[in-house]
Amino acid sequence: MTLVRYTYPTARSFAPFARSPWAGLESEIDRLFQSSLGDFAGTAATRRVPVDLYEDKDNTYVRAELPGVNRDDITVELVDGYLNLAATRKTKTGDREDSVSLTRSVSVPDAAVQADKITAAYENGVLTVTLPKREEAKPRKVTVAVK
Repeated sequence: MTLVRYTYPTARSFAPFARSPWAGLESEIDRLFQSSLGDFAGTAATRRVPVDLYEDKDNTYVRAELPGVNRDDITVELVDGYLNLAATRKTKTGDREDSVSLTRSVSVPDAAVQADKITAAYENGVLTVTLPKREEAKPRKVTVAVK
């Protein structure tokens, strides 16, 4: 994302039709949103999946909403410290079939997760990946004696 410093236009005269300092602000905001968010309404070939990350004492969870995606079109893999989620949503309109690829990578520290016990469940359009924590990474309660 590119940040652009906005400078207000200066009004050089006080004529009744002088340019307002707010003129062009709407088009500048539209340009900033377009450059940072991209064209979500277009036919992008690959889109980034929004995910929710949360944890409890024993596990970390990654939850992604994938409505309209078949279970067979979802791939979950842990490679080099990244949890990679990939899915393909296929829609059929008449005799035309369109597909959209959805991807997301989440950084996962190898020392904090038991890679051999990762599970994934897909139910009602929601993918939930459970990442069990290693014993060393779990929070511990320490009692401190105050004298």
